[in-house]
Amino acid sequence: MISELIDKYIWLVQTFIDAGDNGLTIEELNRKWEHRYGETYSRRTFNNHRLAVAESFGIEIECDRRTNKYLIRYGKEAIDSESSIKWLINTFTVNNLLSLGKERLSGRVAVEDIPSGQMHLTGIMTAMLDCKQLEIEYQKYVSLESETLHVDPYAVKEYEKRWYIIGWCHERNALRVYSLDRIVSIYETQMGFEMPEGFDVNELFKESFGTYIAQPEEVRVVRFKAVGKQAKYLHDLPIHPSQREIERDGDCVTFLVRTAPNDAFYMELMKYGNRLEVISPEEVRDHLKEEMEKALSLYNN
Repeated sequence: MISELIDKYIWLVQTFIDAGDNGLTIEELNRKWEHRYGETYSRRTFNNHRLAVAESFGIEIECDRRTNKYLIRYGKEAIDSESSIKWLINTFTVNNLLSLGKERLSGRVAVEDIPSGQMHLTGIMTAMLDCKQLEIEYQKYVSLESETLHVDPYAVKEYEKRWYIIGWCHERNALRVYSLDRIVSIYETQMGFEMPEGFDVNELFKESFGTYIAQPEEVRVVRFKAVGKQAKYLHDLPIHPSQREIERDGDCVTFLVRTAPNDAFYMELMKYGNRLEVISPEEVRDHLKEEMEKALSLYNN
């Protein structure tokens, strides 16, 4: 029932965003609703949904009394300013379209599966909303035995087809990151917690790579260059949020990123092979060279 309501709220928001500043009359909205859901959309139900959308997403569907049309003022700009709402709406919109067109578009739509621990995601986000501590049975890849941890769930993060929970671990007395696909079981306790003032998960990982929480002394300014098609590809799909272009010589482009190099960072660079060259710092260049030589030795032998 809840998922059906969220589906309808998202559809309503997306419909008014698509309508733009022209808005929609209640009759026009009803026709769209009937086409989508196969039933009449009463004014009372619409008004209930308007209130729910305002409470859930902070988005106001207003009525222009001059035209008797409803609209979201500056709809696309408002959504773009709230990245979490934009992600939610885009995700639900795509999922709804895929579900709706499953039969008609069979064999014509391919999406990547994200298998890791999504069954725990709803429980974790509920605990986040309620500010309740979680008891987690967790098993690392390097261990045959699981351990019980008590974690205050601060945030969740998706990276490389895996979901992660970021929170304060009471056993470690520190902020930790745990992969959902390594969670054996999860239980919401009655123990509450307070969120740290000003906590922002994007700010936490601003100078990190992947899900590693970087320390300030580990951060480096890394410069690398690419040519032609690869430079254009990196321009359109940066390897890190801090990436920016600092020099261009013909079709050779030099980029800069500010991050803490770790295994995930080196693996990201290595996947480009000879289409990307790290210029500095020397320690990053040397480490990358060593890793590539190790890989080459596997084939030389």
